[in-house]
Amino acid sequence: MNRQIRSYVLRQGRTTPAQQRALGELSHRFGIEFRDAPLDAAEVFGRKAPLVLEIGSGMGETTAAIAQAEPGTDFIAVEVHAPGVGSLLRRIQAMDLRNLRVIRHDAVEVLARMIPDGALAGIHLFFPDPWPKKRHHKRRLVQPAFAALAARKLAPGGTLHAATDWPEYAEQMLAVLGAEPRLENTAASYAARPARRPLTKFEQRGLAHGHAVRDLVFRRRAS
Repeated sequence: MNRQIRSYVLRQGRTTPAQQRALGELSHRFGIEFRDAPLDAAEVFGRKAPLVLEIGSGMGETTAAIAQAEPGTDFIAVEVHAPGVGSLLRRIQAMDLRNLRVIRHDAVEVLARMIPDGALAGIHLFFPDPWPKKRHHKRRLVQPAFAALAARKLAPGGTLHAATDWPEYAEQMLAVLGAEPRLENTAASYAARPARRPLTKFEQRGLAHGHAVRDLVFRRRAS
């Protein structure tokens, strides 16, 4: 029996009382349960609008900021770690974000089983775990199979926007995404950071230490 290689590890991070309350009290309002069936985004959000999926929303600062800045677009954040999900649920309530929902599950399974082909206007993948040790590179999310899956779920013209501060992982992403025939790079190589992606505290600390951040923006070809 083949076991799927996960791109994450469920670490035993501390969940604060406020985050725990959010998980218990807000999940039914702002969360979406994982299910092995296509998701009807129009039913979830009560309208038809461009849909963006964020993979690994962390503590949710960037996710919430983008959703607030783009009220005409609907967003689904996928995160596995309880503190991050709880934190984002609190942000959704505090900021009254009606265009953002959260799924606490493995993002690859969400993409494969819940998102219909061609349904997404965008996929956000900001600072995924770089798995820096060579023996762990197989755990990196951006592999050919993921690129093919992401391309299938994007609508023509939809974009996959990734960012990382690990140069070697950036090179791998550039090569893998560039090799997917249904995707085209919107830049000659790496893209300038789009204004729509705000700087995170994590990124600001990295830049202060001289860590260059590389953005990649690939578009789903029309055919």
